[in-house]
Amino acid sequence: MLVVDDSALLRKLLSDIVAASGEFRVVGTARNGLEAIRKVHALEPDLVTMDITMPELDGLGAIGYIMSEAPRPIVVVSALAARDSVEAIRALELGAVDLVQKPHRVTDESSAALGPQFLAALRAAAASEPSHVRVLARPRTAAPRAPDRPGAARLALAIAASTGGPRALAEVVPSLPRGLGAAVLVVQHMPAGFTRSFAERLDGQSELRVVEGAEGMPVEADTVYVAAGNFHMRVVGEAGCSTLALSQEPPLWGVRPSADVLFPSVAELFGSAVVGVVLTGMGRDGAEGLAAIKRAGGATMAQDRATSVIYGMPQAAAQSGAAAEVVPLDRIAERAAAELARRKRERA
Repeated sequence: MLVVDDSALLRKLLSDIVAASGEFRVVGTARNGLEAIRKVHALEPDLVTMDITMPELDGLGAIGYIMSEAPRPIVVVSALAARDSVEAIRALELGAVDLVQKPHRVTDESSAALGPQFLAALRAAAASEPSHVRVLARPRTAAPRAPDRPGAARLALAIAASTGGPRALAEVVPSLPRGLGAAVLVVQHMPAGFTRSFAERLDGQSELRVVEGAEGMPVEADTVYVAAGNFHMRVVGEAGCSTLALSQEPPLWGVRPSADVLFPSVAELFGSAVVGVVLTGMGRDGAEGLAAIKRAGGATMAQDRATSVIYGMPQAAAQSGAAAEVVPLDRIAERAAAELARRKRERA
């Protein structure tokens, strides 16, 4: 792998984590995007880790070039600053497959905390299919929305995603139309602090309002709620009068938020008025929750292998029988909208 960062200290830290793991080998380092591009061609690494803010050529420019000319898995290592977090989300749209938060200060404690997260992202990147990443070169911009609020949701669309998910969600969510009467509840495995920038990015591209979920927030139609990083999210109350509940219970399947926490709560509250979707990602989060939605009479689907950056989560949902349909990414919004519209008519 190639480690790219303008900080010599961070380059050494990341290289030391890799060396200690015994799972990967650093074949080179680079101080900026131009050097990274040269070393990608010279060293042909299997993986690249990429900083965002660098001199001469930043991470966005380097990622855009690498994914168009020499595609390979890229893990973004970014600081949680306002500008950096926004650009990190853009990096995922350009084709980077995962995101790790850079420590504010390099200490023994921060280094120890970074190691497991960094190695997990590298493992996911190594298992990914870069050829399945469709670069979102020009994100759409939504027309201004009317200020009216559509009222309480009586239907729900629940979506789970992990590695490759930000790019997949940037295709699915902006393709959902207004007027379905449904709330969209999203679990995307992402470091704490980046989910707000991700929600804001989707909000600017979508007909639906997109927000980061918060404790006690009312669950309204034509609104997308992205689970906050490091918090499980549930819906509580009853259909037509429900709110979000956040918690920091232990991670499930090693992740928090977990779709297998959210999905059963959605199934219990909305019953058959639910569509559940599992998108690309490592592991099996979402399969058990999708089964709960299916038992409640909801529609269930998983992304297909050909369009998944990692087929782990959708495969678990499909093989367990929880997903009634396996659907390519570019048809998921259409199928989900059709199922929601049918359930809305049945309740009219």
